[in-house]
Amino acid sequence: MERYNFFGFEVELDKTATQNWYAQANEWGCTCGHCRNFLALAQKKNLPDAALAPLQMLGIPPEKATYVCQLYPDDDGQCYQFSYRIAGRILNDRRAEELPCSWGEGRCGHESYPYGAPGFPDPHFDLEFYLVLPWVLEESAEG
Repeated sequence: MERYNFFGFEVELDKTATQNWYAQANEWGCTCGHCRNFLALAQKKNLPDAALAPLQMLGIPPEKATYVCQLYPDDDGQCYQFSYRIAGRILNDRRAEELPCSWGEGRCGHESYPYGAPGFPDPHFDLEFYLVLPWVLEESAEG
């Protein structure tokens, strides 16, 4: 296990177990417009560096999120929550709190929605992002 700090969360993680799971994982599978928009951005690695850097360090393809949800429209696009499951554990008891970042918010926690990570090894936690992303699909966000 290796130690890292993600957004003020001290974590211990198993990169090999994480990479092995993602090597056999599929892309996020929801086909609604909001999720297709997220996938279009993730496939082109058109996400903020604050999200891409830890994913690259962990060897996780951005399009293989284990949770994606469009939360609300924003003047600059759509606010999304998306997560990636990581083999390991959170070491400190830091509570999820908003950090004043120009790019959005990142934190570590435990996403209770199990759809996106069947068979993931224990222990684990989720690397979560809350970001406003642009709309890049031809159709509108409403349609």
